[in-house]
Amino acid sequence: MRPKVAVLFKMKSKPTEELKKYADVEFILYPSIDELKKLITEFDGVIISPLNPFPREVIERAERLKVISCHSAGYDHVDIEAATERGIYVTKVAGVLSEAVAEFAVGLTIALLRKIAHTDRFIRSAKWDSHKTVWTKFKEIETLYGKKVGILGMGAIGKAIARRMKAMGTEILYWSRSRKEEVEKEVGAVYRPLEDVLRESDIVILALPATPETHHIINEERIKLLEGKYLVNIGRGTLVDEKAIVKAIEEGKLKGYATDVFEKEPVQEHELFEYEWETVLTPHYAGLSKEAMEDMGFQAVKNLLAVLRGEVPETLVNREVLKIRPPEEVKML
Repeated sequence: MRPKVAVLFKMKSKPTEELKKYADVEFILYPSIDELKKLITEFDGVIISPLNPFPREVIERAERLKVISCHSAGYDHVDIEAATERGIYVTKVAGVLSEAVAEFAVGLTIALLRKIAHTDRFIRSAKWDSHKTVWTKFKEIETLYGKKVGILGMGAIGKAIARRMKAMGTEILYWSRSRKEEVEKEVGAVYRPLEDVLRESDIVILALPATPETHHIINEERIKLLEGKYLVNIGRGTLVDEKAIVKAIEEGKLKGYATDVFEKEPVQEHELFEYEWETVLTPHYAGLSKEAMEDMGFQAVKNLLAVLRGEVPETLVNREVLKIRPPEEVKML
């Protein structure tokens, strides 16, 4: 019998076609928790996006479910403990978003220093009445060239950012849980303790995952080390204490903050909205390129099919599940 798989978002067509070769596929686009609790009993596998919460109350209804394939590098929207208890394999994608997110990080940084978002709003609002207005109003616009860029987190995304920043004529400092000698050799990156990176950099880019250890890694104390500097966040919203960020901007201590992520999402109102000159804000879409989404879809499909073949994907999140439900017990293909 062919596996029955639910896809809970609009996945790209080519990965979907690949999945349909091996499974019966049903699209249930962005269901509510209550809807999902009723429907999940019918499926052997599911592919979910970060916009599809998968809490314990859903997992406990998933009588047939063998695998949750995350169409994302993050998996904090899944109750991993509940899935493991029920012998459900949880997988993630890896590597496919690195180039897209790194490119976006550089774009955010340039937009922040050169005030591109602000000037776009300026010209659209019919305020460009003379060149004198621009030359007198737009102060403190800076170039990226020649700056010291500090990167917190030197995983695949951090490395891709470092390569691009090196090409932009910057000096790279970094902090990570372990030294990355390959990136030190490739771009001349210098490993420094966390506080030293904050203290010595002109621009700090956050490229860390959301973990208990990284929660509010930029807090009220550490943000004091960023006085007169710029901060860019393309990691997770929980990496920063947003109240401390707002306070630092309000007091003129933080030159600017660009972020693609927020502590609570989606965002419709926020104190940061008041600071148009000092901020660039985007709606968690750094990885949303056509190429990255397609690659991610193929990997999510590959991970799901691997589990249903009785294999163990490298990107299995909850390896404890192997003791509870060995691969041969979930094999269907």
